[in-house]
Amino acid sequence: MTGGLQNGARPVMRMLRLEGFPIFQQLLLEERLLRTSNDNWCVINDGTSPPAIVMGISGKPEKLLDVEKVVKDDLCVIKRFSGGGTVVVDEDTLFVSLICSRSAVPDLQLYPRHIMNWTELLYVPVFEKVHGFKLREHDYVFNDRKFGGNAQSITKNRWLHHTSFLWDYRDSRMAYLKVPERAPAYRQARDHSDFICRLQDFFPSREFFVDSIAEGLEHHFILGEENLNDVVDEFAERSHISSTNVLSRDDLAASLKHLS
Repeated sequence: MTGGLQNGARPVMRMLRLEGFPIFQQLLLEERLLRTSNDNWCVINDGTSPPAIVMGISGKPEKLLDVEKVVKDDLCVIKRFSGGGTVVVDEDTLFVSLICSRSAVPDLQLYPRHIMNWTELLYVPVFEKVHGFKLREHDYVFNDRKFGGNAQSITKNRWLHHTSFLWDYRDSRMAYLKVPERAPAYRQARDHSDFICRLQDFFPSREFFVDSIAEGLEHHFILGEENLNDVVDEFAERSHISSTNVLSRDDLAASLKHLS
């Protein structure tokens, strides 16, 4: 398969639907698919366990996290290969990642803002019954309440856009996050509890939401479901340099020195 147009106007997209897949393993797989595959992919993961914190590639723990609380509670902190902000993820986070070749979306310029604008249009049918859906800066929101955070990674001929959707969240876990220095203007210095909302308040079930995303993608792609084990075997021997890693306790302890 290739990432170009097939079967008429719509290109083929290979889809992986996962449940409870560890986020670190998911990120490693996505990076491998971005760097070593020529196909278009959608990876949907319904929840992850155990809970973790995921930072963008340039994120600094001391500026984004309550590091002492993270270390005390022994929470895993991951630096992913893409840009974007910092999120706490757990069994109530829904992940949707699009990994595409340049030719997958005609006339799409491979810059973060252009990709995000296109994904906003992609998700309009999914959220059409909820008032106030829009892309605000880098986030998906209902009016001024965020429910989805985005990040991108772009290479010469391929791009990735992944989203963490908040089906539900625990205030205690959001407490690991500081308000970032470069927060979006529309946040207006609000605490997490006043800034975000839960998708479970707008959709009847997680399955219904995931099915709605697949239906939305079918307007643009011909979807083919894949088996995780088959995909892992297919790409196991394709080498690349990975930028996704877990921060050690020493890494986190060292970050505290920047605060003194």
